[in-house]
Amino acid sequence: MLVLLTAFAVVLAVELPDKTLVATLVLTTRYRALPVFTGVCVAFLVQCVIAVSFGSVLTLLPERVTTGVVTALFAIGAFMLLREGFGAEEDSEQDAARSGAGEVSFRRAALTSFGVLFAAEWGDASQLATAGLTAHYGHPFAVGLGAWLALVTVAGVAVLIGRKIRARVHPQLIQRIAGFVFAVFALFALYQTIAG
Repeated sequence: MLVLLTAFAVVLAVELPDKTLVATLVLTTRYRALPVFTGVCVAFLVQCVIAVSFGSVLTLLPERVTTGVVTALFAIGAFMLLREGFGAEEDSEQDAARSGAGEVSFRRAALTSFGVLFAAEWGDASQLATAGLTAHYGHPFAVGLGAWLALVTVAGVAVLIGRKIRARVHPQLIQRIAGFVFAVFALFALYQTIAG
């Protein structure tokens, strides 16, 4: 249970300020909420399975190699989050500027949402975190479920609250905090690699 909650907390902290939230917001302004939520949740499920599988393969390697890879994954995640957190806000504003079209079928809206979020999650900090946590804890199901529930929570927030959350929460501040947390995880994993 602790592993599941850890994965949930880490991925939630990473994803709240991420492009995933913005992409889901934009999709919700273009299509009905239910097909967007459905497509996004399925995309997250597939990406979590991929990340957990990669993390599980890492557990087969010698411990020193595994902790080295975990260090690298968290360091890359920290770099990505800090770069985005200290970068310009223009990307999310440009994405949010897209205007909505008329009604489309449930299937088309869900498939579009799946495609957008599936592509957005490749190499994302949450995917790296999920792989790293799986390798670190060796509990792929708990990590995968915790990560997926966090991603679904973020999608739910985006769909239900819409653009209002962007006015109240500064995404870049949360990205910076998450980036520093990842950096701490990377340093801890580096210490384990050296000490182990």
